[in-house]
Formats: sequence, structure tokens, C-alpha cells
Amino acid sequence: MTQLTTLAKSPAVRRAPRRPQRAVALNLIAVAAGLAVWTLLGVLGVQALPTPLEVAAKAGELIADGTLLGDALASLRRVLLGFLLGTLLAVPIGFLMGWYATARGLLEPYIQFFRTIPPLAIIPLVIVLLGIGEVPKVFVIFLAAFLSSVVATFQGVVDVDRTLINAARVLGASDRTIFLKVVVPASTPFILVGMRVGLGSAWGTLVAAELIAAQEGLGFRMQQAQLYYDLSTIFVGLIAIGVLGLLMDRLLLLAERHLTDWQERR
Repeated sequence: MTQLTTLAKSPAVRRAPRRPQRAVALNLIAVAAGLAVWTLLGVLGVQALPTPLEVAAKAGELIADGTLLGDALASLRRVLLGFLLGTLLAVPIGFLMGWYATARGLLEPYIQFFRTIPPLAIIPLVIVLLGIGEVPKVFVIFLAAFLSSVVATFQGVVDVDRTLINAARVLGASDRTIFLKVVVPASTPFILVGMRVGLGSAWGTLVAAELIAAQEGLGFRMQQAQLYYDLSTIFVGLIAIGVLGLLMDRLLLLAERHLTDWQERR
């Protein structure tokens, strides 16, 4: 068993030590430069753009009255539920398509077909079929996450080096053992990348999902602010979505580095 796992993780080259201090410094420089440009545009009055200080003041107001926290929790709940359901369904289906030619032939046309249709385009159909409660909002987010993850998982299984599989057969491994000890570890990097892409798609779909008769949520708040040309509130919503999405992506990145520590990295 250990031999097969090692085969799946070949070449076992440890990544070179990174330089976190340099990366953090570059990140801080980029953020400072972005804030400086934003401040300059706001001071010059370009398109009535609010300055960072004005946006911070608005964020303080929304935090003080509990609006921002309530909206953030509502949106986070929808994204987490849709993303987790999409990923949990996408991974086994991706494995089925990659490992069994029959499953691939039956499912791939549908996967490729729905991939060409933006999840936002099915909102009218979803409203008619599922109503205007929480279910259609979560479903639209689920679909966006599912389609990204299933393709990545499928590609990960298909791209497993045949030499590893053949070597495992020579060692007397059964198909089940090969799948668990060779295919799954070798395709893990693809799955995790697909999850990160799916998470981005889920957050990217959130604003449109909250068009469906929402009463709270970051996307809902931004749409309401648009009616009154309240740019500061729109910026607060954008920043909140970006921060929450970034934090979740960093967690997935940490999981990826932990689970694929054997992989060679730049």
C-alpha cells in the first residue's frame, strides 16, 4: 500500500523554502499603491468616486447598526451551502467520468452543455421552478461551483500518469487499490484547484443569486444602493465580498499545500 501511495506522489521532490517576508512586503506595497491611486481618483472627483476614508466611514455606520454583519452572514451562508453541495457532488461524478468510460460517455455531454450556459442565464427558469425562497439562490451558486469542480476532478483522473497505474498492476494491485492509492492522490491537486475555481464562481454568482427576492445579503445591499447612487455602500459590499472570498481561498490554499506537500513547486 505504501509503495502505491509513493508511486502516486512521484517525483517526491520537496518544495523549496519560500520567502514569506518578501511576499508579504510585496502584498503590502501593492495594497498601498492601490489605496493611493484610489484616493487620488476620489480627490479628483472622477465619476464621483468616494475616497477610502468615505468608504471606511460608511462601513463603520453599517457595522454599528448591524447591517453589514447581517448581510455578510446571509451571503456567507448561501455561498458555503452552495459551494459545499456543489463540491460534494462534483468530486464523485468527476471520478466516475474519469475512471469509467461508460459513465464518461453518458455524463460528459450534459456537463459540457451546461458549462456553456452561464448560471445567471437560468435564473428565470429557476424562479419559475423553485420559487423565490432560499432554495433557488443556493441552487444557482451550487451550479456555478459544481461545474467548475467536476471538470477539474475529471481532468485530474484522466491525466494520471499511465506509468504509475501500470507499475501498480505489476505490483499486484487490484483496481480498487489502484484507484484509492494511485488515482486519488495523483488527482488531488486538480480537485483542490477546481475547488478554488468553484469557490470563485460561487462568490461571483452571489450578487445575481440575491436578485431572487432577497431581503438581506451583500449582493442585495449593493443592488439597493445602486438605486440611490450610494457608491460608498456599493464599495463596502464589494470589499466585504472580496475579503470573505480571499479568506476562504487562503484556507483552501493552506489545505492544498498540506495535502500536496509532495508536489514540486516554484
